Amino acid sequence: MDKTKQKLEDVNKPTEDEDTKEPPQTEESTGLPPIPEASEEELKYPDKQEEKAPVVKIQAWWRGALVRRTLLHAALRAWIIQSWWRTVLQKLMGKRRRAILRTFSREEWAAVKLQSWARMCHVRRRYCQLLQAVRVIQAYWRCHHACAARGVIRGHYRISASQLQLELEILLGSGPCVVSECIPLPIK
Repeated sequence: MDKTKQKLEDVNKPTEDEDTKEPPQTEESTGLPPIPEASEEELKYPDKQEEKAPVVKIQAWWRGALVRRTLLHAALRAWIIQSWWRTVLQKLMGKRRRAILRTFSREEWAAVKLQSWARMCHVRRRYCQLLQAVRVIQAYWRCHHACAARGVIRGHYRISASQLQLELEILLGSGPCVVSECIPLPIK
């Protein structure tokens, strides 16, 4: 035990050459980290370093395994969150798509409804015109049968692709009366 203490004192004791040398440089002046001094235990048992090497390797491997496991868990959690977010975005896009489709179908339905209403009004107006012509013809015809002794009704009609042309000639006692009507037909 005394020998080891003596060795320690010898190691720590400055030599004559060191007294004349420049003061030791620090980490700040050299830019290099300081060299660690040997502890008493290392000086006593130099073989312990060799025994520690496998232990250090096992500890390094275990720490690496822990880090890899932590990274794997973090990656899995990130993947789960990303999957959930993609699902949420798909649901939102589906809702938007359905809302846009609903709006489009309402607008389309409204346009079709307006067009059908306009066509109905147009056809109804033409129908009323034809109905009026039929009533005129019926009135002349009824008058012809009732007034056969007093006068004569002659008439003819012509139907083309877009109109009905009607000519009636009524001969009464005072003089002839000519009625001409041109009624446009609905074009589809």
